[in-house]
Amino acid sequence: MSLVVGQSLGLILVGDGLSLRNSKRNVGNPKFFSVNRRRLARAALVQARPKEDGAASSPSPSSRPTTASVVQYRRADLADDLQAEARALGRAVDASIYSPELIARKHGSQPFKALRRSLEILGALGGFALKLGIDQKQGNLEKNMKKRAGELRRIFTRLGPTFVKLGQGLSTRPDLCPPDYLEELAELQDALPTFPDAEAFACIERELDLSLESIFSSVSPEPIAAASLGQVYKAQLRYSGQVVAVKVQRPGIEEAIGLDFYLIRGVGKLINKYVDFITTDVLTLIDEFACRVYQELNYVQEAQNARRFKKLYADKADVLVPDIFWDYTSRKVLTMEWVEGTKLNEQLAIESQGLKVLDLVNTGIQCSLRQLLEYGFFHADPHPGNLLATPDGKLAFLDFGMMSETPEEARFAIIGHVVHLVNRDYEAMARDYYALKFLSPDVDVTPIVPALRDFFDDALNYTVSELNFKTLVDGLGAVFYQYPFNVPAYYALILRSLTVLEGLALYADPNFKVLAASYPYFAKRLLTDPNPYLRDALIELLFKDGKFRWNRLENLLQQGSKDRDFSAKDALQPVLKLLLDPNGEELRLLVIKEAVRVSEAIALGTVVDTYNSLPEFLRSLVFNGNGNGPLTMSTTELQSTLELRDQVSRIWGLLQSSESFDPAILQPILQVLQQPEARRLGGRVAGGVGQRLAARFLQQLLRATTPSSAPTP
Repeated sequence: MSLVVGQSLGLILVGDGLSLRNSKRNVGNPKFFSVNRRRLARAALVQARPKEDGAASSPSPSSRPTTASVVQYRRADLADDLQAEARALGRAVDASIYSPELIARKHGSQPFKALRRSLEILGALGGFALKLGIDQKQGNLEKNMKKRAGELRRIFTRLGPTFVKLGQGLSTRPDLCPPDYLEELAELQDALPTFPDAEAFACIERELDLSLESIFSSVSPEPIAAASLGQVYKAQLRYSGQVVAVKVQRPGIEEAIGLDFYLIRGVGKLINKYVDFITTDVLTLIDEFACRVYQELNYVQEAQNARRFKKLYADKADVLVPDIFWDYTSRKVLTMEWVEGTKLNEQLAIESQGLKVLDLVNTGIQCSLRQLLEYGFFHADPHPGNLLATPDGKLAFLDFGMMSETPEEARFAIIGHVVHLVNRDYEAMARDYYALKFLSPDVDVTPIVPALRDFFDDALNYTVSELNFKTLVDGLGAVFYQYPFNVPAYYALILRSLTVLEGLALYADPNFKVLAASYPYFAKRLLTDPNPYLRDALIELLFKDGKFRWNRLENLLQQGSKDRDFSAKDALQPVLKLLLDPNGEELRLLVIKEAVRVSEAIALGTVVDTYNSLPEFLRSLVFNGNGNGPLTMSTTELQSTLELRDQVSRIWGLLQSSESFDPAILQPILQVLQQPEARRLGGRVAGGVGQRLAARFLQQLLRATTPSSAPTP
């Protein structure tokens, strides 16, 4: 619930009580009782919360709802919502679904209308194409690219909703557009002229089969926002006094969009047939995009998107997703909870409320990463108008018409791709593009590897905190543009969303880097996720040439611990299970080898510390006059051993510092170590350490009577 709802909840019980007593005309209205029962249930739940000013002001135990009654209220509330949603679905049963065959049949039978619109489009885009041709002939294509990109943005705005949406879609396609066009088209806003209020109000009454007066006690006299597909009014529900946002679809929009896509598909067919340098299947892209736009035309679908998004991501206290009022939602009308807030790009207004833009952006980044890599269902249009800072510091997401999904396989492949990037394994990076469906299996990645190496070798010279995400995306986009990549829509959209969030943060802090803010999430996922793909990626990151890289583990723990959901318990358990897996023999051999090194480093480090703590005269006495110290090791070898010991100690300290660390969590580990395989593993480690220490001790004895040039520790 938003702040507005929270402030009004205290009045709901009184208001509903008055309505029940005084509004006899509503007695026979089941919808009235259903709505009021829902309001009463929520009011009862609010009443059940203890007040902060002491026990004296709390309701007596007998007046508090029992757990059973609260559960009953919630079940009734859920049942009412499901019934209301079913009714909304019934109102949208005739919603159109994109079908190339249907729009071809419909608009192919209207040649004069299609011709008139074709001339309008050709007049605008033809002049633009002519300018591009002149630029190319005069060698000014690169010089004028920024200027032409701005012209194309203005042309798309003039051509109307379809082309506004098309331009926004192209702004997420680095495989189709050069960087200058991507940047310019990303600025396309859904700012179009409003349509008459009378038409909007008539649409509401027609869609909901209710009079406007019976639904709302007040409605804003004019739209508070106008977008390409509809416009939004602020209203107050008559039955509850709840302030809501009512989005009404633009009249005739479906007809206009259908005609435009019919014509655009014709152009797509010609491009696929005659334009060789465009390797992407343009017709497939057009159909994919058209399908997405048609889904936006169904407001019940958008309402379902909002409900699903809220269920998945609003479990975090700093994320707000508005509620849907299903009884007042249909195919062309969407009624949602009104959210008081400030656009995320209005820094001064946000800071005047005592809030920090960077905190909100970080919330957006963490939520975006969860959307992309955990559940795969994500907001595909997170521009500043759709992200609000609420007065209580929450980040509110709005407008759920354009959503996308990341396939499960791709979620793990993206994290693996990051691992390969960190390891500078460009051959593996190039092969990742098969799993990510960027390249067809018959494409040879050999020529792509040098391009990746040239770009990333330079980019990775920066630290994670210095690397700008937009620079990275632009550079990667240049590679995509040069080679036969077909970037899936989900990947392009998430890159755009993170770029938008970084851009918003840069207003507040020019040194902000989205990669630095994202890295703790990646580290946490690698350390804690039991998925086999991610476990393999972690092993690949930590082991190289048969040697364990403790500095990588330390860095992962340092970064992962910055994520508020990090748990040391989760980081330990999957590793032990993997280590004792029947198929983990190769890993066990590596671990045994490393355990021997660590155990030896701890033992020898203890000897060195003890030796250094002795008075000078005792050192020679204890070690029989050997002034070279307790160990015959070179300075380099000794420093390496002590560094390993200290690094392991720091890592253990990081685990202990985790809020979730508790000695009790070691109980499952002890149970695992009691398994036969674990005992055999422990024996092999002990044996290896014993052999190493015995060898060193024998070496020390043999050299004790011989002058040695080895330096003392």
